[in-house]
Amino acid sequence: MSLVIQTRGLTKDYGAHRAVSGVELEIREGEVFGYLGPNGAGKTTTIRILMDFIRATSGSAEVFGLDSRARSQDIRRRTAYLPGDVALYDRMTGRDLLTYFANLSGGVDPRHVDRLSERLRCDLDQPIRSLSRGNRQKIGLVQAFMHRSELIIMDEPSSGLDPLMQQEFYALVEEVKADGRTVFISSHIMPEVERVCDRVGIIRKGELVAVEDVDSLKRRAFHRLEVHFSAPVPPEAFANLPNVRDVTVQDSQVTCTAVGKPDALIKAAARFEVVRLVSHEPNLEDVFLSYYGDGEPDAR
Repeated sequence: MSLVIQTRGLTKDYGAHRAVSGVELEIREGEVFGYLGPNGAGKTTTIRILMDFIRATSGSAEVFGLDSRARSQDIRRRTAYLPGDVALYDRMTGRDLLTYFANLSGGVDPRHVDRLSERLRCDLDQPIRSLSRGNRQKIGLVQAFMHRSELIIMDEPSSGLDPLMQQEFYALVEEVKADGRTVFISSHIMPEVERVCDRVGIIRKGELVAVEDVDSLKRRAFHRLEVHFSAPVPPEAFANLPNVRDVTVQDSQVTCTAVGKPDALIKAAARFEVVRLVSHEPNLEDVFLSYYGDGEPDAR
């Protein structure tokens, strides 16, 4: 399977601050690749270098086997891009804006645009300045998907979407993958990349610290759980359970951390009457500390 994106030693400095350091990525044709990291980790910088909006300090980046700097126009003809900070022409309507973008690229099937707009519940006839952040994001998503590009690069694409529209976005990504096209998504939301991606690159403080398939990531994922019972439960019933740690039993409530599959915990809890189960998704800081240790991610 051919490589769609390849970087070698990709580095970007802003004065004394190194935003990206020696990043080496290989993204294959037909896969959905998640670029996961906290805000300020270097995700957007990497994407902007791929699109030749900024230039690397050192290293190289290729898209479709083409140098991202020397062949940027050829790359952009084959790539759809959604930035993290969507800036739209406020005085235009959504329909006018999408027509403008369609004409720039040589034309888009208007029926396809209408179908995408219906699925994402876009109001294309209102001035963009009157739309909420979430509705502006939906117009940006229509723009990204309407071209049927070989590669779609999206920076924090579900930002501002309600849960129903997030599910529709995930369905659109899966359809692109089924077509054999490639998707590159940056995100700081771990459940999102687990939901839609085949592989994940994890970037921390500008360095690519891991590339894993999502199944492997899920096996190592952890959740903080609260189990509430109808009556007090014995602490020994929850002692030494496989894949369960940090167990606290207080009267009728058990709190713990489940790593990977929570099967043992569920079976232990099933011996008693459960009235409520609460799962707290880990934030990225917790994930990094669990996987890689040694301090907090960069806050920039």
